[in-house]
Amino acid sequence: MTATAEQTTDPFAGEEVVLDVDGLVKHFPLKQGIVVKRQIGAVQAVDGVSFQLRRGETLGIVGESGCGKSTLAKLLMRLEEPDAGEVRFRGEDFLALDGEELRRMRRKIQIIFQDPYTSLNPRMSVGDIIGEPFTIHKDVVPKKGIRNRVKELLDVVGLNPDHINRYPHQFSGGQRQRIGIARGLALNPDVIICDEPVSALDVSVQAQVMNLLEDLQDEFGLSYIFIAHDLSVVRHISDRIAVMYLGKLAELGTEHEIYGGPAHPYTQALLSAVPVPDPTLRGKREQIVLKGDPPNPANPPSGCRFRTRCWKATDYCAEVAPELTVRPGISQAAACHYAETNEDVAAMD
Repeated sequence: MTATAEQTTDPFAGEEVVLDVDGLVKHFPLKQGIVVKRQIGAVQAVDGVSFQLRRGETLGIVGESGCGKSTLAKLLMRLEEPDAGEVRFRGEDFLALDGEELRRMRRKIQIIFQDPYTSLNPRMSVGDIIGEPFTIHKDVVPKKGIRNRVKELLDVVGLNPDHINRYPHQFSGGQRQRIGIARGLALNPDVIICDEPVSALDVSVQAQVMNLLEDLQDEFGLSYIFIAHDLSVVRHISDRIAVMYLGKLAELGTEHEIYGGPAHPYTQALLSAVPVPDPTLRGKREQIVLKGDPPNPANPPSGCRFRTRCWKATDYCAEVAPELTVRPGISQAAACHYAETNEDVAAMD
């Protein structure tokens, strides 16, 4: 699946792999019955997802609601346990850890949640919220130094350290998300999973938070997995982009490859729906309108899961599920039997 350094324009191709995900699967059982419940099916939320995250890189993950993005984030944090697959952090099997070993590893992988209004405990002060990781991992900061460390973190994310005793309701949405970011930074992680961290914020505040995340990445050498449904947001911050559809990856490539020459029909449809700021160009780009609704993840189509909405689908697509592979003429990976090459995209332009 992975392209070589000679094939790709990926600037992080030679960097250390900090997170290696291979064949990750999570199916949620559907049960029926009042007294004796029996399984009648399963929601295939994540079904064979594989990718790598390199040091200092931001991997954006996009897709429609219900495609499995947030479930994937929970699996990587082990807030949900996968049914199959591997997750390796710097070569170590993350899924095999438990007890104190898991607790120590979790310092290195943190998460920023989507909604800053519900992810912060309203009964705890800002100082207690940001300082809570230090009470769990007591060897990180001495007890007497927690307050000063919390003030340092508040300053790092652009908040007034003197507001340490305030409560979440005394802050705006953007400020609350900064508190969540400070909490995520507390244990000096290597990887931060950002689960739609700006989707609940105003547009102007979104830009401020995005710029903050980029500054923190440069300062601390962080690697991000940035989950979003807004393609413009993902493009702004991501080095590589993974497009998900119904629990699987449809396409994976650099920001330039995905936006400059999408190979998968689903990616092309998503990008065609992005508003064009220049009114002189709006009529020149063909908008692709997908037919129908996304299939039920408890009963996905045979073969290619996108085939029921794809204008290129053939009988072969119903029989054989395409693998996420790199084909001659393209550097990004696409899970499509009829993925367009760079030459095809150039001809379309």
